[in-house]
Amino acid sequence: MGALRQQMEVDMTLRGFSPRTQVIYLTSVREFAWHFGKSPDLLGEEEIREYLYHLIQEKQLSQSKVNQVYSALKLLYETTLQRPWNLTKIPRSKQQKKLPVVLAEEEVQTFLAIITNLKHRALLATMYSAGLRLSEAAHLKVFDIDSKRMMIRVDQGKGNKDRYTLLARATLGILRDYWKAYHPKDWLFPGKSRHSHIAPRTVQSIVEQTAQKAGIH
Repeated sequence: MGALRQQMEVDMTLRGFSPRTQVIYLTSVREFAWHFGKSPDLLGEEEIREYLYHLIQEKQLSQSKVNQVYSALKLLYETTLQRPWNLTKIPRSKQQKKLPVVLAEEEVQTFLAIITNLKHRALLATMYSAGLRLSEAAHLKVFDIDSKRMMIRVDQGKGNKDRYTLLARATLGILRDYWKAYHPKDWLFPGKSRHSHIAPRTVQSIVEQTAQKAGIH
């Protein structure tokens, strides 16, 4: 599906999909084609229904994962292949709504206090107090911190949208201590090289290790 893949990539790029979303969608379509051993343009509604049922019943994938596949196939057939998408025959799985687990104030204080590395404390304090997603915190730059207006600029967050969020005074104090100690130039939280940001997986590891030390499950 070389030509079809390229056409789908163009469609996603024109729609402003992030590189990560494009990889997920292309992988979903490739696995769909492998399942039947045919190019997607030779398959139709019945195969789509059968495949989604297979993902739910046999592979027991989460609803969010199934809906990712659904969205990828819908884009492929409706936009790239210019075929009608019958919502009656191919319904989207309803997403279950779950309330997030919110830490108590005491747990947050314990969590941050146990961090001895100033860079890690500044990163997680910023992430928590400003309500940043993991990738948003990792991609922060020094000039994104606006101490005059007490705001943080989030560049190309979820949905490729820029936004502002609040900068807490306590967090600003930690960030100032961190800046005096590390003097970051471009990326606020650089990785192993000062020319690249910290890896999201590294941030996940810091959170997991700190939670374990704090006894937070």
